[in-house]
Amino acid sequence: MNTNHILTRSVPSPNDLQFLEDRLYEFNSDQTGQEDGQLFGFFIRNEQDEIVAGCCGWTWAHACQIQSLWVHSSWRGHGYGRTLLESAENEARERNCKVILIGSYSFQAPAFYQKCGYELAWQLNDFPPGHQHCYLIKRFAETENDSILSTKPSGRS
Repeated sequence: MNTNHILTRSVPSPNDLQFLEDRLYEFNSDQTGQEDGQLFGFFIRNEQDEIVAGCCGWTWAHACQIQSLWVHSSWRGHGYGRTLLESAENEARERNCKVILIGSYSFQAPAFYQKCGYELAWQLNDFPPGHQHCYLIKRFAETENDSILSTKPSGRS
């Protein structure tokens, strides 16, 4: 280890986090040849221009990940979550994504996502204690020539 380097401990700034994300994206793109990464965001604002609901994430390598989807408690139950989710899905389709991914805790919205066609792909029990962390996916319809997400055997030997 080079002793000229200094290890610091801090709460990372948005710039620090973006620096790390950029470096990981560069590495991943170099390794895969996939350089199509893009961020997206959709927001619903009230009359005072305050955000009352929003959804953001990214697309890369024919996949979409929703990082955050939130609706203010007084705006829930009025279809805003579904509108945001459908907006993200439409964006993913426009960007030629084959799958969309989202994480949710059991006390958040996994049942909502399942009603919207997402399948539970993975679950970590007792995280946080007494709850589960769920990872859900939705695959978009495949074409004849599209087998990127095929889990069925190809029948070839």
